[in-house]
Amino acid sequence: MKFSIKNESPDKQRSACVVVGVFEPHKLTEAAEAMDKVTKGYISGILSHGDMEGKAGSTLLLHNVPHALCERVLLVGLGKESEFHDTGYHDAVRAAFKALHETGAADATLYLTEIPLKKRDTAWKISQTAIIALESIYRSDSLKSKPEEIKRHLRKVTLGMTSQAKPATSEAALQQGLAIAHGMNLTKDLGNLPPNICTPTYLAQQAMNLAKTYKFKATILEQKDMEKLGMGSLLAVARGSRQPAKLIVLEYRGHGKMEKPIVLVGKGVTFDTGGISLKPAAEMDEMKYDMCGAASVLGTLAAIAQMRLPINVVGIIPTTENMPGGNATKPGDIVTSMSGQTIEILNTDAEGRLILCDALTYAERYEPEVVIDIATLTGACVVALGHVASGLLSNNDELAQELLHASEQAADRAWHLPLWDDYQEQLKSNFADMANIGGRAGGTITAACFLSRFTRKYRWAHLDIAGTAWKSGKNKGATGRPVPLLTQFLIGRAAQEIKKVNKDVSKNPKR
Repeated sequence: MKFSIKNESPDKQRSACVVVGVFEPHKLTEAAEAMDKVTKGYISGILSHGDMEGKAGSTLLLHNVPHALCERVLLVGLGKESEFHDTGYHDAVRAAFKALHETGAADATLYLTEIPLKKRDTAWKISQTAIIALESIYRSDSLKSKPEEIKRHLRKVTLGMTSQAKPATSEAALQQGLAIAHGMNLTKDLGNLPPNICTPTYLAQQAMNLAKTYKFKATILEQKDMEKLGMGSLLAVARGSRQPAKLIVLEYRGHGKMEKPIVLVGKGVTFDTGGISLKPAAEMDEMKYDMCGAASVLGTLAAIAQMRLPINVVGIIPTTENMPGGNATKPGDIVTSMSGQTIEILNTDAEGRLILCDALTYAERYEPEVVIDIATLTGACVVALGHVASGLLSNNDELAQELLHASEQAADRAWHLPLWDDYQEQLKSNFADMANIGGRAGGTITAACFLSRFTRKYRWAHLDIAGTAWKSGKNKGATGRPVPLLTQFLIGRAAQEIKKVNKDVSKNPKR
């Protein structure tokens, strides 16, 4: 699907379909009014006969519209104008593409980005439209012997503009949206693969392919390498599996020398049985998604590389399976982490924090600006926040606020939870420096408290994506989150770097 931006009135479009919005009840948007005028009231006449109210998510396809240069006009319901917000815009764009894919239109011109939206500019609407457009054609059926044949006629999408939006800004927003969408697709592809294919070795191979494509520096640490580093916590999780664990490290150098990079650490448990603390059989197949934190790191790196952001980013992915077996770690075992701190493993199903803690210690060698870990870590987060927001915890309030701002800008929501020392009491152990679980109460928080013990040397934030990384039921599949949030955060950081450089140049023009 190809995308472009065109600054021209909708009534002058000769495309296969022009898409305009209608508010409830029967209120035409500016673009719809322009089409109604050239058609001499045909569209308003259709609405007055009750064919469409303008309810949110509704669509009405009109053929052979009198005096129109286009072949079709698609009316998209927007709901009540006073209640039209971000969600309404997303729903309208999704409804538009769903309807377009059911037509024979090879191209379409959308006039939805022009609709006023509180606290959102045109650039935001362009970026979100691009993401939703690619989302509408995403499929994960490559492993079916006979994939369902779906005829897609739509090949070209033009975002119609009538305002005086800056072309450069609009084009940048489009490319940003497409890059994020591609990063999300990579994350979905990896998450949706079955665990017999997407093993730690496979994940490492995909990281190497990504490094080759985008010229990243790649390092893959094997078991012997991790043993030398003293990663006893990570390797304890891998003991029950025949698949060798890996520590994947990718370095994106968008700012020259690798000085004070932002480090992203993604949990990569390619399948989680719970180990000796075996999970219930029901829905255990969804534990293939326990590597979505790792997948989101790869997707984010792909997105920022495609945008060529002037920023340094390191991706660290500890990856393993968590399996029961004769050599598997047992409840009650005590292991020594890379940091030297000892951990009493009371529950082998709390394995994500065990592999992350060694990766977080490994991150110290980069003297990072900040570190963000991303993990499908706790069922407690799903109970607390459902499937709407990711849990956010941090040892630095300024960093947390920056991430929250990015989440709002990206429409990829997160919610800030406390990380008070009061919760640390729940991790006390009689026999080791800490236990790996803190009981049922405040499970998301105590998991983050555990990780915080390995992040004292830098500013750190933790994203628990257990409720947002994938969907269950009829629409089962990876969502691609939180790639939009992470990418938006890095876009913001890159903008700060550009401002610093420009400020230095203005102060020292000879440089």
